[in-house]
Amino acid sequence: MPKLPKLSFPKHRISAPELGVVAALALVLIFIMPLVLPGFRLDLLHRYLALAIVALGIDLIWGFTGLLSLGHGIFFALGGYAIAMHIKLQVPAGAASPLPDFMTLYGVTELPWFWYPFYSFAFAAVAVVLIPALLGAILGYLVFRNRIRGVYFSILTQAAIIVFFNFFNGQQKLFNGTNGLTDFQTLLGVPVRDAQTQYWFYVLTVIFLALAYLLCRWLTMGRFGRLLVAIRDDEARVRFSGYNPTSYKVLVFAISAALAGIGGAFFTLRTGIISPRAMDIAFSIEMVIWVAVGGRASLIGAILGALLVNFARSLLSEQFADIWLFFQGALFLIVVLALPTGIVGWLRTESHLFLARLLGRPQPLATYPELELDPEIQYERDVLKQEGKHPS
Repeated sequence: MPKLPKLSFPKHRISAPELGVVAALALVLIFIMPLVLPGFRLDLLHRYLALAIVALGIDLIWGFTGLLSLGHGIFFALGGYAIAMHIKLQVPAGAASPLPDFMTLYGVTELPWFWYPFYSFAFAAVAVVLIPALLGAILGYLVFRNRIRGVYFSILTQAAIIVFFNFFNGQQKLFNGTNGLTDFQTLLGVPVRDAQTQYWFYVLTVIFLALAYLLCRWLTMGRFGRLLVAIRDDEARVRFSGYNPTSYKVLVFAISAALAGIGGAFFTLRTGIISPRAMDIAFSIEMVIWVAVGGRASLIGAILGALLVNFARSLLSEQFADIWLFFQGALFLIVVLALPTGIVGWLRTESHLFLARLLGRPQPLATYPELELDPEIQYERDVLKQEGKHPS
């Protein structure tokens, strides 16, 4: 029996040009945008870049894995509360009480035990990532081990966010209830609201957004990424192939929750407040809309959707204060009906057909070009060629 030639599949790694583009865009955001945009617009860009980190996590679980979460506001808020609790413990010297100001208003005389670790900035920084990730892993394990998916999974995430919203909303003595944590003063000895401090928060937001993109890009490449897509398209076949979809879904859900926590922390540092309103169901649904508008299973689409939808909402509310919600609803309907794959999906698959129609050129026939690009098909073709059994 002839020995098969040694052929290898293409390595799945982020290319140098792609890394260069990501770095170039990050440098433009860091150095050019502050010079071009006025302070108010730069403030909005800072907020929306933080939300784009959350959108990447949503796209990772929904676009690639098929898990539609309508409760990601939980993880977003937990990340915000983690960093806010540390800041609230930085009581100025000479203050009447070492406790956060809102606790003295409610008659609290001793700091709750779970607040003590947040005196440490290192602990708070780790908690921003770890607490949402652990909660996501626990919640995901309890749900996925019972093979709950589809609309039932979405309903469970909505139920979870209602529970957390009511808990934080009713804890005046622990988290200031519906008012949330606000009036931030200092972080690591520097004033939080200072313009220079906010600029460095902006720089860190851009850096973490770039790192989050590269992480999601790396995860969705190669075998792991193909498994996520396979779970999305046919989970039963994945299970019959010898893989355990539960472990993959728990892992990707925990990573998505961690990204939401990071986004929530940077958003809180910019806005100066975190409250149970971040756990509102409507806000979690908005996160899904960002990804739908930009394009599912497209990391660039998730970022683009978060920026476009939020900037459009800001501009429409400025120009049409009374009726801007109607414009926003019409925008979503147009995208869903005319661009079901989102903006990036349309650009990838249908924009060339649209241009061909405009130019009056003949339409291409429906075929399967993916087969020509499939590495396994190419591998078999190369083997047959080297054995002399392929006609070409």
